[in-house]
Amino acid sequence: MKFGMNMLLWTGDVTDAHFPILAKIKQWGFDAAEIALFNTSAEQVKRTRRELDSLGLACTTGHIATAETNPISEDASIRSAALNSLKRTIDYTVDLGGSLVMGPFHSALGRMVGRGRTDQEWGWCKEYLRAASEHAGQAGVKLSVEPLNRFECYFLNTNADANRIVAEVDHPALGYLYDSFHSNIEERDIYTGITENAVGINHIHISENHRGVPGQGHVHWADTFRGIKAIGYDGYLTIEAFGRALPELAAATCIWRDLFDSEEQVATEGLAFIKKMLG
Repeated sequence: MKFGMNMLLWTGDVTDAHFPILAKIKQWGFDAAEIALFNTSAEQVKRTRRELDSLGLACTTGHIATAETNPISEDASIRSAALNSLKRTIDYTVDLGGSLVMGPFHSALGRMVGRGRTDQEWGWCKEYLRAASEHAGQAGVKLSVEPLNRFECYFLNTNADANRIVAEVDHPALGYLYDSFHSNIEERDIYTGITENAVGINHIHISENHRGVPGQGHVHWADTFRGIKAIGYDGYLTIEAFGRALPELAAATCIWRDLFDSEEQVATEGLAFIKKMLG
């Protein structure tokens, strides 16, 4: 098993100013940093790659879809922009030396339309994911599409649906991300939600129900780790938590109060909790 730490706890855009945090992530015992590539540049990616290499720290990356890059838009030009945007993130991930791109890039984040998804939207998303998977496969990178809870998206909410779209796209570069926060809201049973939809899982987020320190909330952790062990998963267990250090990010993740004493507490106590549960 490998352990990752999501940089969204500190920033949505890793710059040279965040290199000391990368060093701490390595020092705390993590194998990888998870880096969002929402607003970066080729030059920044090159500098970050050098820093990761010097630390001996691996990385995974994050990608989202917006209103302008929505892969299930009725506008074909927007769907095309969605694919180009994800391809660019894949290319940047290669430049970073990363192994996987994760995120809710199946539909525009936060966009609600007052109904459930349509068959046409499902078809558009499959076409987009198939094309992106071809690009990722040729680049040697995996994609991990993330289902979100019903309050954040309407298109992909459950592990069963995520597993279904992965199966229908049927490309070795595509899997889905199991996230304990979203599953805590959407799944009827945590253990079977994992074991009955295990085939497509290629990345896991360890995230508490309140987005703070893992193990200090009410996620069904015993069932979660029992499920992880049962399916023989041996990829990254990546801590995802959110704080109030960046007002824009706090607003986007609906964090209105302090959930922990420090970011270090989230990382170190969270990692210790994961290792305890695995043991």
